[in-house]
Amino acid sequence: MDSSDPEIIFDAEGVCNHCKKYEANVKRFVFPGGLGSKKLEAIVKSIKSEGEGKEYDCVIGVSGGVDSSYTAYLVKKAGLRPLAVHLDNGWNSELAVKNVERLLRKLEIDLYTHVLDWEEFKSLQLAFLRASTPDSEIPSDHAIVSILYEKAKELGLRYIIPGTNIKTESHLPRAWSQGHRDWLYIKSINDQFGTRKLESFPHYTFMNNIFRQRNYRWVPILNYVDYVKFESIKILENELGWKYYGGKHYESIYTRFYQGYILPKKFGYDKRRSHLSSLICSGETTRTNALKELETNPYPPDMMETDKTFFLNKFGLTEQQFKEIMDAPPMRFQDYSSYEKKYVNTFWFQLLKRIYRSMR
Repeated sequence: MDSSDPEIIFDAEGVCNHCKKYEANVKRFVFPGGLGSKKLEAIVKSIKSEGEGKEYDCVIGVSGGVDSSYTAYLVKKAGLRPLAVHLDNGWNSELAVKNVERLLRKLEIDLYTHVLDWEEFKSLQLAFLRASTPDSEIPSDHAIVSILYEKAKELGLRYIIPGTNIKTESHLPRAWSQGHRDWLYIKSINDQFGTRKLESFPHYTFMNNIFRQRNYRWVPILNYVDYVKFESIKILENELGWKYYGGKHYESIYTRFYQGYILPKKFGYDKRRSHLSSLICSGETTRTNALKELETNPYPPDMMETDKTFFLNKFGLTEQQFKEIMDAPPMRFQDYSSYEKKYVNTFWFQLLKRIYRSMR
């Protein structure tokens, strides 16, 4: 990590706040070896018990990427009966689609796919690009969480098993991306820069989120096993015919172009710093090897040009319009309306939050 995260803090020994947060979160949320197995066994038992008599006992999110695919593998291995939920936002790569199909067929897991209204979602994505903030992927993340909640509610299930984990997803600067749960922020961006109302877009409000956190249980199963990403890739390839797509979250063409071109060129953010830093802390790579990787070009020029053409055509943008988006001054989450401004940062909310945590 470096000062491309404007909020980074290094102590006298050169250790940054992200690494300190990583260590704290690992101690609190990651359960290796026998301890993890014991805790996971108890959770699985509860899931099976509550799911008796139902077609499924939990829902899982699948994207075609490493983390969610390995989560599906572990869930099935544990003897659970999941329904896989997938968001089709119009940007899935052909390889991601094949990965999902091949994975779930071999694991014998049913799939529900939610297809977003493209014209509506296009308006929202273009709105974020024109708002000039570095978090244009927030709408997809928000929609994924929303449909997982909705499907769990529809099926009368309490357990949601995502592919998130602490070990490989910890170095996440707020300045690079925030507001994933903030519907007011997302809606305000669309109201200001979009061309269509968000009538069918899956979402949840501030109060929805509070009540749902109480009524549903998220189980990031990867935190209960000795998760090693590169070993997991081998298992997926050898046992399920899954194929690697080249970069974190690169199962999406939009993500690949956004992270590989727009973020570094417009904002100076190279997300490989974040991903590699987490892998260093988890022991899967070394700082020396990570620095060497940062010297390489993550985005082959021919692929970048192909993706750029696809990106412009899909959005109906001219080269000049895209140039205007890229040349617009960078803005921040704080420059727009949000629940964080309206509620979270207030004295009374923070007081109630402390009281609630002490009661728990």
